[in-house]
Amino acid sequence: MASLDGEKSNENHVEIRVGAIGVERKRKQEIEAKNIDYSERANWVRAAVLGANDGLVSVASLMMGVGAVKENVTAMVLAGFAGLIAGACSMAIGEFVSVYTQYDIEMGEIERERENKVVVVGDDDDDDGVSEEGKREKLPNPFHAAVASALAFSVGAVVPLLSAAFIRNHKIRLGVVVAVASITLVVFGWLGAVLGKTPITKSCLRVLIGGWMAMTLTFGLTKLFAFAEI
Repeated sequence: MASLDGEKSNENHVEIRVGAIGVERKRKQEIEAKNIDYSERANWVRAAVLGANDGLVSVASLMMGVGAVKENVTAMVLAGFAGLIAGACSMAIGEFVSVYTQYDIEMGEIERERENKVVVVGDDDDDDGVSEEGKREKLPNPFHAAVASALAFSVGAVVPLLSAAFIRNHKIRLGVVVAVASITLVVFGWLGAVLGKTPITKSCLRVLIGGWMAMTLTFGLTKLFAFAEI
């Protein structure tokens, strides 16, 4: 009987330890999943917010600069449309080159690890970096980054174009461009803060003040240049 009781107690003891390990492992996986989610999210949030904000500020400022010397709505819209196309192409090419450079660097690291037979071992199982195939799947895609940046820029650039396209009065048109751009900048700042888990007020003020400075400088310097030419 003593022997049987001892065996039962040992079995119970083992079951408790296994259960505790399972709970700890599950908790660790949940924490790691959350961390991975935010680290991966940061990349596309940065690119999307940067592209949309750049498109909005660039095209709105360009239209304000043209509006400083030209009252014709067609001139403002054409300038804004040209800025949209040029900016989207520039963003796409810049993002493609940047991400492709990162891709080449990480690919080089994978090749060096394979040649040197470097294997990183985790606590419980094979972690990130053990499988070469897993590493390759996590590499950034330059084409996706380029397309995303171009689309984000275009979305931001369309806002001032649409706000000015159907307003004939010159002063009202300029005011509407500034107002719509300001509201959209606040929305972009809020969206970036919510998705990136950063302070909302600081994010909104940062993009709003930056946009105002860009539009004011472009309008003022263009106006000054026009007066100097006269």
